[in-house]
Formats: sequence, structure tokens, C-alpha cells
Amino acid sequence: MALDTPKPLVLSNARVIDPARNLDAPGSVIIADGTILAAGPEAANQGTPYGAELVDCKGAIACPGLIDMCVSVGEPGAEHRETLASASQAAAAGGVTTICTMPDTDPVIDDPALVDFILRRARDTASVNVLPLAALTKGLRGEEMSEIGLLQEAGAIAFTNGHKSVKNAQVMRRMMTYARDFDALVIHHTEDPDLAGGVMNAGLNASWKGLSGVPREAEIIMLERDLRLVGMSGGKYHANLLSTGESADVMRSGKKRGLDITAGVSINHLTHNENDIGAYRTFFKMSPPLRDEDDRQAMIAAVADGTIDIICSNHDPQDVETKRHPWAEAEDGAIGLETLLSAALRLHHSEQVDLVTLLAAMTSRPADRLGLESGRLNKGAPADVIVFDPDRPWVLEKSAIRSRSKNSPFEDARFSGRTLRTVVAGRTVYNYT
Repeated sequence: MALDTPKPLVLSNARVIDPARNLDAPGSVIIADGTILAAGPEAANQGTPYGAELVDCKGAIACPGLIDMCVSVGEPGAEHRETLASASQAAAAGGVTTICTMPDTDPVIDDPALVDFILRRARDTASVNVLPLAALTKGLRGEEMSEIGLLQEAGAIAFTNGHKSVKNAQVMRRMMTYARDFDALVIHHTEDPDLAGGVMNAGLNASWKGLSGVPREAEIIMLERDLRLVGMSGGKYHANLLSTGESADVMRSGKKRGLDITAGVSINHLTHNENDIGAYRTFFKMSPPLRDEDDRQAMIAAVADGTIDIICSNHDPQDVETKRHPWAEAEDGAIGLETLLSAALRLHHSEQVDLVTLLAAMTSRPADRLGLESGRLNKGAPADVIVFDPDRPWVLEKSAIRSRSKNSPFEDARFSGRTLRTVVAGRTVYNYT
């Protein structure tokens, strides 16, 4: 990202939503020197900075930029699928101003020098903020602890084993205890590998299709184990991608016990269910698998009541070489940076989740969990801001997808709600025209 100071910016005539302050009111957002000077009704008392760019939002919503805690990229090792540059372009178009990149690259991000590499490449090529997640175990093999202190010192924002669970409970316990001493967040994919040998949600649908199933218990058992280990270690824990109603119940119980825990869900599991697989459409093959409609509704309810804290895209680019296969042989994963906000707005339009709660799950809550100053519009906060029209209709056309890979389950989908402008550190990085 360029280091020159952008000119001041005033976003006027906006509906300003700042979930961190529970603010939803007409007003303006005033930006100078890469930070927020004022946002909301109080901006009327703030003078316009000299030489500022004036933008009439015409009643559109101005809110903090989205923070996506689960983004896979191909750099290093698989740049043909996605680079930091292409991922950031997709993010900017979707209203995402900060991406947390997964460590499951080639080589795995388990060395301080590789964390530094990601940060340098992001500085030089990315248009949004890039925060690297480092490997929880060396090589993501689940056997030997990574050097959390050195990785954190190099700039790792949190620690995860990517899309693999740490099977050994003793290793996981040691990792959590070790991470606690550095006040580091452990992010975990909750899926017991011994039970999760199938290729779609276990049930009648899988039987009818002749496919092996992944039972809900694979997720529930691993989550229950992890929360017991959190209790033993006293660490900070985030269950990355939950997909079942019973998992939400487990989280509610853990929070009542006072554990330092949060949970996330991918936008795919809030907007799709196993029936969307249809005629073996591999763009809907992901981990955890899409569940049934009851589980989807339970996940939505858990977001609405705060049990599920964070919504992410689970952006996982795969090309034709890994997706154009029979269902059982195709790789898991779907892209989602460009559609995260628009797809989430479906929950607002269906009146299942109120807009402030919905935006909090993608702005202030991930910011709070990661210890970031962004994700809010208070004075002095980083000027990562988006403007979007919640009712603007559009269709996701494959030819317009900015990601290098095109494996979107929303291909040709109709949306109501589109990002109009994305501002990162006071600089406009995307402007819809």
C-alpha cells in the first residue's frame, strides 16, 4: 500500500452506522490524515478540512469497513489461484477493508521470516489491510508447537491450524497454555478427523446421492473437547466455522461458564443448505459441509442473539483443476470476499437479523477479538470506511469476479445491496460507478 498521505475526505448525507457505539443516525463521516475526525450527527459541528474531497452519499449507509477473519490466498505457492493483490481487489469491491490470511500456503506460515514476507508483500501489492495468521503447529501437522512468541513478534495476529483440526488433545492443551502466556488468540477448525471422512452432510440427502456423510457430531465433539481445554488452560479461543444448532448450544453453555471464547460462521452456512448442492455442483462443496435447513436457521438465530460472534467469508479459492471433478474427488472451498456483505444483507432483508447486529458481526466484534483499533468510527480510529446501498440490485456475473479463481456458490445470484465506495486508511481503494 502506498505511504503518501491521502487528501481529507467528507462523506456527507449518509446514514451512519457504527455498531461499536450502537449508532444508527443520519450524518457525515469526516476523515483526515488516515483517521476519523468525526462520524454521525456530531460531524455537523466539525468544520470541513481544507482541500477535502466532498462526497454526497445520497442517503447510502456509511459504516466501518468489514474485517474478514478467514481468508485463504495462494501466495506463496499457488499464485495461480489467488495472490494478495487479487484477494485485496476482491475484498475492496466487497467492502472488506481488512483480511486475515490463513497459514495453509506453500510453504506453511510457521516461521517468522514467512510472516514478514506476507507483511512485505501486502505492503507492496495489497490495497486493503492484510493481517497474517500463523500456523498453530509446525507444518500444520498437529504434532509440534509453533514458536508463538517469535511469530507474534514478527506480526502474526493470531494462530490457527488452518482447515485442519489438532487431533491430539494433549498437543492442543499445551498450545492453548503456551498461547495464553503471550495473550495470543487460538483459532481452531472444529472437526474431528476420524469422524469427518465424508464429503457432505450426513443424512438422507447424502444417502440419496450415494455420498458418504460428515456427521454433526464430528464438529460437536471437537468443540466440546476444545472448550474443556480452554477451561483447563485459561486461554483465548475462537471456534472458526460452526455449522450446527447443537454447536451453538455448546457455545452458549461455554459462555455461561465464563470462558474466554468466541465463535464464527461462514456466510455460506447462513445463506445455503445441503439442498443447494443440486446436481453435484462442486462450488457448494466446503468444510464444514453445508447442513440442513434446520441447522441454517439455528445459525441465523445464533447470530441474532450474539451466540455466534463473527461472520466471515471463508474465502478459499480453487481453480478448475481442483474443482472440475466428481463431487467426492473435488476440493473443498468457495470464494466469498466480493459477496460477503451483499449475501449477509439477505438476513437483514428477511428481517432475521437487525442491521446493526449484522454489521457488528463483521466489524466491531472481529476487531475486538483481534485487538484492533479499526472496526469502528469513533474519533481517532483508522479511517477504514465503506459506503453501501442496502437496496441496490445486482447480479454476480462470472466475468466480473475479481478473484483469480471463480469458484463462487453465488455465481449468477441476485443480490440487494452493493458496496459503492471502500476507503482504507483514508484512501479510496474502490469506487463503484
